[in-house]
Amino acid sequence: MLYIFTGNGKGKTTAALGAAMRAVGEGKKVLMVQFIKGPWKSGEDEAYKKLAPDFKLVKMGKGFVGILGDKLPREEHEKAAEEALKYAQQEAESKNWDILILDEINNAVSLNLISVQKVLDFLELVASRYPLVTIILTGRDAPIEFIDRADLVTEMKDIKHPFYEGIKGKRGLEY
Repeated sequence: MLYIFTGNGKGKTTAALGAAMRAVGEGKKVLMVQFIKGPWKSGEDEAYKKLAPDFKLVKMGKGFVGILGDKLPREEHEKAAEEALKYAQQEAESKNWDILILDEINNAVSLNLISVQKVLDFLELVASRYPLVTIILTGRDAPIEFIDRADLVTEMKDIKHPFYEGIKGKRGLEY
């Protein structure tokens, strides 16, 4: 199964984390690989440890690309995205996981850090070799090729957000 959580609204990573928590509660093993988030701290960085070893979170991104003070060369972000996908493939091959969450991979593709085709190749490989593994892709701007292939697509729609009133995100709630 391939699930996609996309859209401009908040809640894509949170939905994936909720699916992970539910799966762990049913005795499943879940790996979340984060493609963009890196040095930024968020609540899940510590919370996942309470579900270990059944849930593992690996931050492989170098942070937000070209915004919020990012000074890294683009090549470092591209290399990180390539390494994250390679790591996800190695972990799929380990057969240790029931669910693989590729968090913000849609963003990585939208930013041209990794190609649509490389992700499609990964999805095909996992589907053909490990058909019982569920994959969850998150992030804005899911490519139509992913949506067409998915079994479930949920779009988070931004209707109202305190950010538009100048209120910053709250630690432990939004990150």
